[in-house]
Amino acid sequence: MGSRKKQMADAIKEGKKHIAFAKLNNCPTSPRKMRLVADLVRGEKVEKALNILKFSQKEASNRLETLLLSAVANWQAKNEDASIEEAELFIKEIRVDGGSMLKRLRPAPQGRAHRIRKRSNHVTVVVGAINNTQA
Repeated sequence: MGSRKKQMADAIKEGKKHIAFAKLNNCPTSPRKMRLVADLVRGEKVEKALNILKFSQKEASNRLETLLLSAVANWQAKNEDASIEEAELFIKEIRVDGGSMLKRLRPAPQGRAHRIRKRSNHVTVVVGAINNTQA
């Protein structure tokens, strides 16, 4: 029984070797603004996505560019014998979720108060290889 479980675990590990991910938690940008930039690069090849992010005017693009470079570095650490150019990396998944919210009160006329919600987000980037052959 133990050897079969080990074989299954090795098979799962081998399947996960071709993907890598990076996370950015509590980024102080609203999820709506971050999703605008994330939608630009979803499904693109890594080289093209980096160019899109580099020349984008949005402030969120700088953070996503750093995160994408981190995901590529994580993939490189998993696959030391493979080259990035031959693997043809692409963005398999990019997810922007809402993070914690700072709630503040702003004084309003006639003794009222308006609530201000300073939003943050969590971004997850999954990078996969189109070419799964190992050199």
